[in-house]
Amino acid sequence: MKNLSKATAIIPARYASTRFPGKPLALIKGLPMIQHVCHQVSKAKTVDKVIVATDDDRIADVVRGFGGEVVMTRADHPTGTDRLAEVAERIYAELIVNVQGDEPLIDPRMIDQAVQPMIDQPKLKMGTLASRINEIEDFFSPNVVKVVRDSNNLALYFSRAPIPWPRDLSREELAERLDGVALFRHIGLYVYRRDFLLSYPQLVKTPLESLENLEQLRALESGIRLYVAETEFSCHGVDTPDDLQRVSRLMSEDNF
Repeated sequence: MKNLSKATAIIPARYASTRFPGKPLALIKGLPMIQHVCHQVSKAKTVDKVIVATDDDRIADVVRGFGGEVVMTRADHPTGTDRLAEVAERIYAELIVNVQGDEPLIDPRMIDQAVQPMIDQPKLKMGTLASRINEIEDFFSPNVVKVVRDSNNLALYFSRAPIPWPRDLSREELAERLDGVALFRHIGLYVYRRDFLLSYPQLVKTPLESLENLEQLRALESGIRLYVAETEFSCHGVDTPDDLQRVSRLMSEDNF
């Protein structure tokens, strides 16, 4: 019987990418990126199974080649969450973790930080991560998604805009006081209660989700309590070939 105190991690991996086709198979230190991701995720204490979800035979063959587990999915899913739900239908796990396949440097402790609240609070249906913003440029960048939490660490709102807005501080004053202000960057790692994940694709796309182009707003607009755990660790995602070179250097410098 599966240990219900642990989670199954699913890593969606697509070959097609506008900016970086074949990204999961890009080599870093001689190994495909998806292998690095699987290796890191497998070290999380709260995870007892890692599955790669893909619609591409090339990715599936590589994952099987290094001993990883693969589930083939349809190619027409509109979102990564829909792909996740298809896999969740075929397996049993109380908790499902969605880990991005372009995070070869993900720290396993980040996964544990996201999963543990879901273990501790059985009524939670969905959880995610956030880290402190320590660069003023990130706070004002639309490419950095911000999140505001309540006193119980539940998400109030996600936005590409700078939230919460510092009404009485200029940009320069805010930059000087950034260490003392709780401003958070959202990290796109999610944990779902399996039953909720299976129902998620049936939720209608919501107005705020469409406006901000942030899928997690669908959960908030549907009345779902979304727990946001804080992490001190950073992400180093790979979206472009330049990102790949940067991450390769970091992994070499850290003897990864």
